[in-house]
Amino acid sequence: MLSPKRKEIKFTEYDLPNGLHVILHQDNRLPVVSTFIQYRVGSKDEQPDRTGFAHFFEHLMFEGSENILRGEINEFTLAAGGNSNAYTGYDQTCYHTTLPANQLKLALWIESERMSGARIDSAGVEAQRRVVKEERKFRYDNQPYGSLYEELVSMIFAGTSYAWVPIGSAQYIDQATLAEFMGFYKKFYVPNNAVLAIAGDFDSTKVKVWISDYFAAVPRGAEIVRPPLKTNVQAASQPSSQPVQPAPLQPIKIIVKPATPLPATIHAWRTVAQTERDGYALEMLANILAKGRSSRLYRRLVDSLQLALEVQALPFMLEKDGLFGVFVVGNRGASLAQLDSLLTAEMQLILEKGITDEELQKARNQEKSSQGSSGSTMLGRAQNLAHYYAIYGNTNLINTELEDYLRVTLEDIGRVVAGYLAANRKHVMHYTVNGGGK
Repeated sequence: MLSPKRKEIKFTEYDLPNGLHVILHQDNRLPVVSTFIQYRVGSKDEQPDRTGFAHFFEHLMFEGSENILRGEINEFTLAAGGNSNAYTGYDQTCYHTTLPANQLKLALWIESERMSGARIDSAGVEAQRRVVKEERKFRYDNQPYGSLYEELVSMIFAGTSYAWVPIGSAQYIDQATLAEFMGFYKKFYVPNNAVLAIAGDFDSTKVKVWISDYFAAVPRGAEIVRPPLKTNVQAASQPSSQPVQPAPLQPIKIIVKPATPLPATIHAWRTVAQTERDGYALEMLANILAKGRSSRLYRRLVDSLQLALEVQALPFMLEKDGLFGVFVVGNRGASLAQLDSLLTAEMQLILEKGITDEELQKARNQEKSSQGSSGSTMLGRAQNLAHYYAIYGNTNLINTELEDYLRVTLEDIGRVVAGYLAANRKHVMHYTVNGGGK
């Protein structure tokens, strides 16, 4: 059953002559406004011997510009009663600011300065090198299971530019020259490689003039030619009655070192890009397996058998490829062999008997709640608008994508399990205790 009609999020969109795509969502109920600019550059756009560049620029572009002194971006935003931040993914780098409505011009000025003349000099580069290396140590190197995604993508996406995490390798940032950073900036941080979304309390007529004033003079960059990624066979365009026929692969099993406090296992499969329809069934399956205390794996492994401390399902779909993983942290005394056997049995049970109507309805309810939360703020709406255009080329998915999740059937989930998540396509990764292999 599809959801009742939700209130439509209205927007207008257009392109400036220099290629910047603009999306405006006017909502005057509260005196707040959010800007969100998404550059189509992420870790997949890097070279294997220069990983971490996109994430490095996430930091570097807070250094200032020709007209903004070092450190002033955050000072200006905080002084105006707002906040700003940024993040980097495999496919995008995003900057966002939320301010009182009467400060919108400040956000537009800052983003235009970042785009037209970011401060890239030796002092800023050296400062951010230190910051990024410390971040890597804190988030990845010094955390139990901190290498999870790094090990996972290197295993699943081997041979593609998705095979490393956005933070990259510290030594490559150290080796890169100022000229290399300048070249990366001039190639990717250009108006024709960006989407600007604004949501909140403003007058659209006035804002269009301001956008022209701040961004129209930024020169268009050279067209970016991206080599095709070596990806999985795309099966989602097939009718739902057709079996999935993913590309063959050789399953891999690895042991991650150093040892961790508790044993953990990951079963993972290569799947499809987020723009493929089968991705919706895979995400719903993830909810059924491990979202919440009443999920299948939590009830079986944590509550009933008490062999696991934590379970997670990882539907990790990117713009050009994807993976699906199940991560289990065992309790003290649990063996990796036990955890592997139970996971395999649970996936086989779904393959043989499917899931229930009750489980599917619960997953639908969870998705309704999740999408409702993501669009409850002006920042969330601006982010979603930019994302749907940049990745899918369809901004109106902000109003319609929930229906794609709700259309997933029991048969769809059974079909993707039998195809993508077949036992002979499974990769396994172990975190051992005290260096042991059990």
